[in-house]
Amino acid sequence: MNLLAIESATNLVGAALVTDGGSAAERSHQGGRMHAESLAPAIAEVCALSGLTVRDIDAIAVDIGPGLFTGLRVGVATAKALAQGLGLGVLAVSSLDILAAGAQEEAGPGGARTVVVVVDARRGEVFASQYHFDDAVAGIHQAVDPALARQAPPELVTPGGLAESLADRDRGPGESLLIVGDGAVRYRQLLAGVPAADLGLAEHLSSPSPVTLARLALRRMAAGAEPSAPSDLLPDYRREADARINWEQRIPPPGTPGHDRER
Repeated sequence: MNLLAIESATNLVGAALVTDGGSAAERSHQGGRMHAESLAPAIAEVCALSGLTVRDIDAIAVDIGPGLFTGLRVGVATAKALAQGLGLGVLAVSSLDILAAGAQEEAGPGGARTVVVVVDARRGEVFASQYHFDDAVAGIHQAVDPALARQAPPELVTPGGLAESLADRDRGPGESLLIVGDGAVRYRQLLAGVPAADLGLAEHLSSPSPVTLARLALRRMAAGAEPSAPSDLLPDYRREADARINWEQRIPPPGTPGHDRER
């Protein structure tokens, strides 16, 4: 199976193509909010590097967030357009799951039992989720789907609130919290005060990797996950876009002069 993975949830935008033979090509651009300008060239490059065209793609996976509003919109729209044109479904994958999978890959055998993924949501907030890889999967954790290790649904919280909840969390003897994601980088000073916090991979794993997305999607499909119809694919924004929030904040409260006119 030739699987194309599309990544655009954070400041990193890119694509990866894993082929039938197991080879993987990856191209990405970091920073500058160049999602719309960078994604199509990245897809063309990974196809060229693999000696394939888009018509040789058998499956598509896309990061649906949570993350940046504009980035998610670009990535999901591109995945939908390609899937519709090629007659394929799309496998939707969470940005937090991709980062957790990357953390487990980087930690190596016997590494990180508990991973905390923190994605910068802007406006003084973060998207966060915790994953616990228990002893039953130690040594084979690279093949464990992070969705099975997720302790709670992703939440939108303040960095201070997250630090407080992590500090109050019960931990086993010698257990550390491997914290990754661009939110961990931005709020490193605050999160470094959490007992047992390990931020050693935060910079390296600040954004979801396209090739990690591809590998996780392939594992899920091998386990029976079915891609969705392109028309059913939706980004996981977790909140309204900043533009809408800013507009609503300008509307006077009900009963004040100008309320009806503003709306």
